[in-house]
Amino acid sequence: MFSEAVTKTEPRNLLMITGAWEGFLRADALKNARLADPAAAEGETLGDPARNTGRRAVVAPDVEHVSVLYSATALREARSWLDAVFGRASGGPVAATGGWIVLLLAGVVVLAWPLAGLLPQGERLAPTLPLKTFLIAVLVPAVVTPLALSRINTHFLPVLVADYLAVHLFVYGAVSLGLLLWSGVRVGRVAWLSAIALAAYGIVVFGGALDRYVASFMPNLARLPIIAAIAVGAVPYMLSDSLVTDNGRASYLRVFIARGAFLASLGAAVALDFKRLFFLVIIIPVILLFFIIFGLMGGWVGRRTMSPAAVGIGLGLILAWSLGVTFPMFSPG
Repeated sequence: MFSEAVTKTEPRNLLMITGAWEGFLRADALKNARLADPAAAEGETLGDPARNTGRRAVVAPDVEHVSVLYSATALREARSWLDAVFGRASGGPVAATGGWIVLLLAGVVVLAWPLAGLLPQGERLAPTLPLKTFLIAVLVPAVVTPLALSRINTHFLPVLVADYLAVHLFVYGAVSLGLLLWSGVRVGRVAWLSAIALAAYGIVVFGGALDRYVASFMPNLARLPIIAAIAVGAVPYMLSDSLVTDNGRASYLRVFIARGAFLASLGAAVALDFKRLFFLVIIIPVILLFFIIFGLMGGWVGRRTMSPAAVGIGLGLILAWSLGVTFPMFSPG
């Protein structure tokens, strides 16, 4: 719940459902309810929905953001509100599917483990990166990228901050790859079958379940150029990530440092240009989920195929797709 268009009487009927863990949005919903009645409280219905004068702010317990949509409280409230508006009565329990959706997606992720074992097995990789090489390849781009881009205009896509993120990914990945190559690290062969299999599983199988039960994941034609533009940056970045994390063999500490440094670089970019890049703050949780879900899949594929290039290409395409279908589009005019 966030809108600057709400007034004392508009919109005519307004049901606001926020999660108990959404402090800011919860307060905003109550503020908009109190435009109609300064004494309004959470859970109180003002006016009459059947007469287009209804207003209500309600809280769904133990959820926030997207999970509000699947809360049993939210489903009951929405159904009751529609019943009141249209003068009808609904019976029976609501279809609370949130837990089953989580179980489905977890099953799709776990299934990638045995399936990765069916991929062609690769030869043994080089030894683990020396600590000095690892830290240079991780920390230098984290510092250089936000500083280098702070004065550069990156408005070339009709999507909020996606153009900046594409450039950030590209510069970060290019700097990291350059430092790794300078240190003698080599990418090695590309296991194309494994790269395509990883990308297809993430986009079609996991993405298909996500699109069917959670949120839109299959783009329209207007989003395909956006996905392609982000991929130009996402693939080099994920290739560098697969190298610094030793293709899924690195310790959890190194993985945490490598990916934490990237997220910190995005945070630094926001701090340097808060007004233009504020929306990146909302995207950071999406990237964190990407690391948790798809990073796990990439680790299984990497340890099987011993091909950093396959993991980098596969995860890069999945990352570009995920971001390309997530960002809100707008008309430049």
